Amino acid sequence: MKIFLDTIGCRLNQAEIEAMARQFRAAGHEIVATAAQADLAVVNTCSVTAQAASDSRAAIRRAGRLGAGELIVTGCWSTLEPDKAALLPGVHRLVPNLQKDSLAADLLGLPQEYFDLEPLARQPLPGLHARTRAFIKVQDGCDNSCTFCITSVARGASRSRPLEAILADVRAALEGGTKELVLTGVQLGAWGGDFPTPLHLAGLVAALLERTEVARLRLSSLEPWNLDEDFFSLWKDERLCRHLHLPLQSGSAAVLKRMRRKTSTAEFAGLVESARSAIPEVAITTDIIVGFPGETEAEFAETVEFVRSMKFAGGHVFTFSARPGTPAARMKAQVRYEIRKERNAILRAALEESARAYQAGFIGRSLPVLWEASSRLTEAGWTLEGLTDNYLRVTAVAPQARWNHIDRVNLVSVDGNGMKGILSG
Repeated sequence: MKIFLDTIGCRLNQAEIEAMARQFRAAGHEIVATAAQADLAVVNTCSVTAQAASDSRAAIRRAGRLGAGELIVTGCWSTLEPDKAALLPGVHRLVPNLQKDSLAADLLGLPQEYFDLEPLARQPLPGLHARTRAFIKVQDGCDNSCTFCITSVARGASRSRPLEAILADVRAALEGGTKELVLTGVQLGAWGGDFPTPLHLAGLVAALLERTEVARLRLSSLEPWNLDEDFFSLWKDERLCRHLHLPLQSGSAAVLKRMRRKTSTAEFAGLVESARSAIPEVAITTDIIVGFPGETEAEFAETVEFVRSMKFAGGHVFTFSARPGTPAARMKAQVRYEIRKERNAILRAALEESARAYQAGFIGRSLPVLWEASSRLTEAGWTLEGLTDNYLRVTAVAPQARWNHIDRVNLVSVDGNGMKGILSG
């Protein structure tokens, strides 16, 4: 059977379809690049924003329109709105989030243990979701109660995958030639807290560095309250990528309180200072929501000032999107949409300015780059695009396509959202 896997949204969703792909391949099936080629299509949906939900519906319609023989829908949007998902053309079956990990086994009528007998080496997905980096799911669900977030409703309580299961995924990725692993979860920093004998994410990271030969290990988004300054001592191992994504969401104390975030600006700034002291030249990136209910001009100004003071290496700005079923959707003083969009533009400009300043500090330096894309073959050669360990996006030209190779690159200029480089030697 030919199977197409599509996903919208976060790195965790990407990790999940990669796991499905390995399981389907283990059972003898082929993963294909488009729904038009497929006997079976699986769409892993997202609902973190209204736009993500819209994109999810569009992906389902596209798979049905292209003629996938059977269409299975899973993920956050279809879990939250199953009646609407079931009505979309071509949908044969809905799989709730809590049953997603056994989706392949259930569809094929196999025990889940079948896939643990002889794990196959990872192969990058064909088509648009091909990644050099392997995304490894280590945790799911969330125990936080942020008032804007629908994910904890869609994903349920925090639950951690066992260390040995994670190690099996890591070894399969390395056997397939993966150079960089990215650990993902809804609340990644909560890993191990739900075990009978609680553990901490630091123990998982240390075990992966000690028990595998991973070339580069990267952590995805981490809530700041799940970390302390001792955590940063792990970066003594240079294989751990110098990048921390710490969602702030607002630089206003009053807005943070309405969001029910478990941190203050002072605590956040202290954590960033500890990270920078322990990890030379670490890239700190963040997420900010603008236009949260009740956000005044003064509160927004506090956020802009705080963001500028943090000198982030980059980040994402989200225009507040009221998600039905969340406390924030019921709050009074909803900010007008046009004001939200104006604030988004202002804050994006501030983050872009600080990102360029961070990037400029590396002009004239030589850093290793993992190439994620090779394209535009010209007389000059292949145009390559990839990432340094500290999340600088670099483009360069090379005589060969160097996809999934790590090369040392001389960084020569800041260009758009990244940097231009010249291969050393």
